[in-house]
Formats: sequence, C-alpha cells, structure tokens
Amino acid sequence: MITLYTTGAGFGLPELSPYVTKTEIQLMMAGLEYRKAPGQRENAPKGQLPWIEDEGERIGDSTFIRAHIERKYDIDLDAGLSSRDRAEAWAIERMVENHLGWTSGYFRFMDPANFAKGPAHWFDGAPEEMRETLRKGLLDAVSANIRAVGVGRHSRDEIVWLGTLSLRALDEILGEKAFLMADHPTGVDAITFGVLSGVLTSFFDSPLRREAERHDNLVGYVDRMMDRFYPDHPWRLREAA
Repeated sequence: MITLYTTGAGFGLPELSPYVTKTEIQLMMAGLEYRKAPGQRENAPKGQLPWIEDEGERIGDSTFIRAHIERKYDIDLDAGLSSRDRAEAWAIERMVENHLGWTSGYFRFMDPANFAKGPAHWFDGAPEEMRETLRKGLLDAVSANIRAVGVGRHSRDEIVWLGTLSLRALDEILGEKAFLMADHPTGVDAITFGVLSGVLTSFFDSPLRREAERHDNLVGYVDRMMDRFYPDHPWRLREAA
C-alpha cells in the first residue's frame, strides 16, 4: 500500500498544504489504496511535503508523484481530454501553483495577524524560551522563499492585484462549468481546489479571500470539490455573522 506523508489538517482545511491536498485527491481519483502518516521535511526525499513511499520507492514533489502513479498503475487522470485540453490544464496548473499559491501564502505567513493566529502555533509545544526564535526562523525562511519567486519583492497592494488577476482568470476559465476541463474532476482540479480552498478558508482573513468570495462560481467549485472528496470535513466559507 502507498503511504502518503502529509502535513495534517488545520486552518479549517483537511490538509494544511495545497500540495498535499493535490496528491491525496489524485490518489483518490486514481482509485488507489493509501494510508496517511505525519511527514517531516527533514526526512523527505526532496525536503518538502508531500512525498510517498510505494513498495520501498520514495517519491517527492506532487507533480512527480502524479507521474509515478500514472506510469506505474497505468492510470490517466486526464483521460478523455484532447492534447489542447491537456496543454491548457498544464498552463492552469502552473498559474495556480507558481503564482496564486505564492500570493495566497504571502497572506497566510506575512500578515502578522494571520501568522499569529495560525503558523505561529506550530511551535507551542517547544520550550517557551525557544518559541520566538523558532517563529522568527520560520518567518525568515518563508519570506526568503516568497522573495525568491518574485512575489515578495512587491508591495502588499501589488501582491493583491497580482492574486486578483489569477482569481479572475480562474473565474473566466471555469465559467458555468462544474469542473475546469470536463464534466468530472481531472488532474488540474486537485491543485486548483487545494489552493482555492486555502484562499477561501474562513480561518484567515485577507484581501484575496474577499476577492474570491465575489466569484460565486469559484465558491461553488470549492464546495463541490469538498463535498466530493472530503464529505465529512466541516467546511464553512464565511464567519458567522
């Protein structure tokens, strides 16, 4: 059986990481049996989560995990899509992972109120005298990564503008369809749901969340994906009035 090493639930989400969510949903789509185990980046083959172990083989990075399961188990998560559809799906995936995901991450970590409410608590179990040092180390590392990909070099308002462009692009691409590329979820829906649910979770407040909530089709899309793949997860988009 495949073992999926994960971040665990939190922030109102079934998994903290959209990339773990992507892999878990793709395993579900493939109909493969798997078990979940807590993962540590220090033990991961590429120093990041998710990663899987499959009959002694360790595979890191969600994109390469998908390639592995499709190849090994003769599965096509994009079955029925044309070559043009597959190209568009890849372009959407790159926009979501390499752009919207980073703008969303900025507000999760670099907004002081959101950081204090969420990621700062990861160190609550550490000795009290170490907690602030550990929190600062996490912020410094995330800030460096966000800056390295380019997003962190912009002002807050510019980051909001960039994220808004991606949300509006997804709004246009999805339109009135139930899913992005077909009448059923395909590979790209896994990561799009993972990132959008992270934007829309009521646990955090951000300008991107408020922008996403203006797009009823994106809200409905996340609801459909949540109902389909995590039907037992308590999902609430908006704080109670």
